[in-house]
Amino acid sequence: MPTSSQAMPIRHYLQFTDLTADEYAHIFQRAASIKAKFKAYEKYQPLTDRTMAMIFEKASTRTRVSFEAGMYQMGGSVVHLTTGDSQLGRAEPIEDSARVISRMVDLVMIRTFGQDKIEKFAAYSRVPVINGLTNEFHPCQILADIFTYIEHRGSIQGKTVAWVGDGNNMANTWLQAADLLGFKVHLSTPSGYEVDPAVVGVRSPDSTQFFKDPMQACQGADLVTTDVWTSMGYEAENEARKKAFADWCVDEDMMKVAKPDALFMHCLPAHRGEEVSAEVIDGPQSVVWDEAENRMHVQKALMEFLVLGKV
Repeated sequence: MPTSSQAMPIRHYLQFTDLTADEYAHIFQRAASIKAKFKAYEKYQPLTDRTMAMIFEKASTRTRVSFEAGMYQMGGSVVHLTTGDSQLGRAEPIEDSARVISRMVDLVMIRTFGQDKIEKFAAYSRVPVINGLTNEFHPCQILADIFTYIEHRGSIQGKTVAWVGDGNNMANTWLQAADLLGFKVHLSTPSGYEVDPAVVGVRSPDSTQFFKDPMQACQGADLVTTDVWTSMGYEAENEARKKAFADWCVDEDMMKVAKPDALFMHCLPAHRGEEVSAEVIDGPQSVVWDEAENRMHVQKALMEFLVLGKV
């Protein structure tokens, strides 16, 4: 429980830079402890009588299941909202929705399109707001990915992550994480699909290296990771993207030039034969299923931190 009886300041988790390196170290430690309890069937319910509102403007499988199951396991309850059954962004201004919803719950998780929407909601919320995914950032996924790397290989500090594919919300968040936690990202995207430096806001250029050739990006990498070629909201570009990304499929040749013990990750859902070959995602270096499960464990640690502080 918090050491002080004073009310804690509200902390939001809207992008990876919202926490410090020390706070991430705490959350990774807590995630390991909470996961161990889960595996041992040991009840741990620090969020009893707490309620989280989950607001979905983008469809979800892993985000919904991981947050909902995690909140129930922590002793809390969940209110699930979609744009079809709420007024968010329709007849009611976001500011008003935030003022009302945050008076009735203890946490809000939002999965939406523009980052501006979640920023505006947080500005008027009386409780912590968590980014479950926006077009610009996906911090909870990178939280899970780094925790998964730590589980399998130890500290990620000083390591090299190869990002092969779209300069999307995942790539943006990997760059923020590298800048903050002291590792390097080798980034290879097709021409016209690069990351926007203004969105990422990375301070240290030393944490990122850009490659036109994805094979060169994978050279000596400790972790190779990718995402679908067409993210949600960009479906109209699907055929053009298939042509542009044809050489950005993570295959066995790419994994061979990475370090012998390199891991492969993918945030899922995956399209075998497009952004990754079946031999890689279903092969011995792939940890995608651990990665998917770990969304729940790191999010439980994150929710505990945002509601209770350092436990």
